[in-house]
Amino acid sequence: MTRAFAIGVALNTLFVAAEVAAGIWAGSLALLADAGHNLSDVLALILAWGAAAMARRAPAGQRTYGLRKGTILASLANAVMLLVAVGAIVSESIHRLASPASVQTGVVMVTAGLGVLINGATAALFFRGSHGDLNVRGAFLHMASDAAVSVAVVAGAFIMQRTGLTWIDPTLGLAIGLVIIVGSWSLLKESFDLALDAAPKGIDVAAVRDWLAAQPSVVEVHDLHVWAMSTTETALTAHLVRPLNPDADAFLHEVCDGLSKRFGIGHATLQVETNRDHFCKLAPAEVV
Repeated sequence: MTRAFAIGVALNTLFVAAEVAAGIWAGSLALLADAGHNLSDVLALILAWGAAAMARRAPAGQRTYGLRKGTILASLANAVMLLVAVGAIVSESIHRLASPASVQTGVVMVTAGLGVLINGATAALFFRGSHGDLNVRGAFLHMASDAAVSVAVVAGAFIMQRTGLTWIDPTLGLAIGLVIIVGSWSLLKESFDLALDAAPKGIDVAAVRDWLAAQPSVVEVHDLHVWAMSTTETALTAHLVRPLNPDADAFLHEVCDGLSKRFGIGHATLQVETNRDHFCKLAPAEVV
């Protein structure tokens, strides 16, 4: 899959550069907006590729978790940069709607058509691995959506060529900007949450608590925390009150295995307390 990422990043980086040049030459905001959209997906590909590499870095020195958190910071920066770029696209599109300019539709159609081929081929590279790897699935969906946007740009340029309606180009720029905002906003929100050590999307903390409380001989669960170590790994810590604890090691292994299989939490640290009369200072819900 590393080869697929390398090919995908190389092809799409070259295409973004070509699309920016063609967009400026043809005077097409739709092409420039699509280039921004494609750039966002190049960054997403690099992020997905880098996440796997960073996750393999062993902890060292002060970085006891290694560089896993870097993937979250990268996705947050990616979302912020995309929203800034969209602001420029929307501003120029509104200006063009007020003062329409001519567009070289032939250049737009050829360039966007090339985008359909490149994005479609890149999506095909990730299709096989998209069923079992969330990072690869994200890469596949990004590339497939890029191909669809490029089809829309081709269609818009064709209509302009036939009708002479110059407002279609800036309108497409606004529409593509809206697509980027929708995708970037969810990325920004999720990245921001993960940067603040919120539980990853898709993990129901209440369900995790209930499952832990239902384990043999467990009478109380407190100081439960679930957070993302990276964009692909989840960690948990919790205190379990278990007065009867004769099978301590076996119990811990079984619970950790269950957390991994049921909730996708692969890094669990559990503290077992056997004396209910000894009050744990971390037991109150408002204490972190």
